[in-house]
Amino acid sequence: MLTQSCIILAIVAYLALMIIIGISFSKKNNSTDDFYLGGRKLGPIVTAMSAEASDMSSWLLMGLPGVAYLSGVADAGWTAIGLAVGTYINWLIVSKKIRRYSQELGAITLPDFFSKRYGDNKNILTAVAAIIIIIFFIPYTASGFSACGKLFMTLFGMDYMVAMIASAIIIVTYCAFGGFLAASTTDLIQSIVMTIALFVVIIFGTVQAGGIEAVSANAAALPGYLSLAQTYSDGAAKSFSILSMCSAMAWGLGYFGMPHILLRFMAIEDEKKLSLSRRVATIWVVISMAVAILIGIVGYGMSQAGTLPVLEDSETIIIEIARLLSTNGVFPALIAGVIMAGILAATMSTADSQLLTAASGISQNIVQDFFGIKLKEKTALIIARITVIAISIIAIFLARDPNSSVFKIVSFAWAGFGATFGPVMLCALFWKRSNKQGALAGMIAGGAMVFIWKFGIAKLGGAFAIYELLPAFFFACIVNVIVSLATAAPAKELVDTFEKVSAK
Repeated sequence: MLTQSCIILAIVAYLALMIIIGISFSKKNNSTDDFYLGGRKLGPIVTAMSAEASDMSSWLLMGLPGVAYLSGVADAGWTAIGLAVGTYINWLIVSKKIRRYSQELGAITLPDFFSKRYGDNKNILTAVAAIIIIIFFIPYTASGFSACGKLFMTLFGMDYMVAMIASAIIIVTYCAFGGFLAASTTDLIQSIVMTIALFVVIIFGTVQAGGIEAVSANAAALPGYLSLAQTYSDGAAKSFSILSMCSAMAWGLGYFGMPHILLRFMAIEDEKKLSLSRRVATIWVVISMAVAILIGIVGYGMSQAGTLPVLEDSETIIIEIARLLSTNGVFPALIAGVIMAGILAATMSTADSQLLTAASGISQNIVQDFFGIKLKEKTALIIARITVIAISIIAIFLARDPNSSVFKIVSFAWAGFGATFGPVMLCALFWKRSNKQGALAGMIAGGAMVFIWKFGIAKLGGAFAIYELLPAFFFACIVNVIVSLATAAPAKELVDTFEKVSAK
């Protein structure tokens, strides 16, 4: 009983801190620019860590270790390599350009940027982009709520729905009050908690599994488990082809279209500090993903050593290791509570950013920009907060099944954003001949292909059974280029602005 009380104490203290931060930052939100972009005041460290914490989500602490636990290094490893490369390239070539361009245009949201970049006076691009954000962010947010529900259900035997709703209320509270600055500040704290959780789990798990040699021996005994060219499945090694490697690495393409990451680039106080942010972000991503994969391997070793049961749901591996840690006394129980808080941190750091981005899509881009309903700043903030609550309710409904996979939900939403916004963003920043017709066609083509490939073509199997982001991304690029070249060139003032930004 004392052990459980220590875990609860650590989690409650963490959640209370998040709410306090949200309420304190609510006083700094005097406009929608403050609420959605923090007045472009983020420092380099906060920018780096909030971008990566909002990116990794519960996928880092639940999805990735779960995949490694089940099938070994190959699938998780190539996915991590793709994400690491994508992270670095995104910070290297996109961050500074979009910071500069968005400030030149006065854009505060991603749909707003697309509309102003392409001179879309009717705001059709704005509306379509906002709708895409809502379509893919609601299930993404649902995956986060699901992770919270699984945490408390596994740990305390709580009812899944009750646990999920309670977690959602906490996230909505600090997010609706504090806006972007609160989300970014809490993301920094959450990245620290996530890091502590990862390292405590890997060290404790290795000891419990009998040491590094025992972990290595158990993993090596499984055919294909430690190979990057094979994967472990049903007691045998299964070839992991070059096509499968490319498919896994395609996760890295998603970075170019992630609204919650791109917004961090737009919000930094000084573009010259993005170099520091890039280094910090890349190092953290590489280390954290490597440790997450090792946790999956160590977890299997613990199951073989008998210190951990064979898991029916591999995504609960960190929860089970933390629960085992908590049985070793008061202090270990408090540490276990920090680990549980780390899982909540991973979930919240993404869910808050998703909620804000989706809210901006409705209240700013659709209500004000597309329909032309001009609102006072106070009214706009109220609508934004109501939108956060409404989206959360829908996400809770979608996540009502406790058997839903965090990894699968996140992978689909990631593909959706990567294919719809990634090609358009790259064309907008680096190709002056790109026009609004091409951007619109590319967006729709990318989003449609994600659905078509996932639920149609991929079911044919064989070479078609690849991650839907890969074909959808390149299809959207091709459509964007063809339509842009087949229609009128962009107006001179748009080209002049492009060249002005490029020349800086």
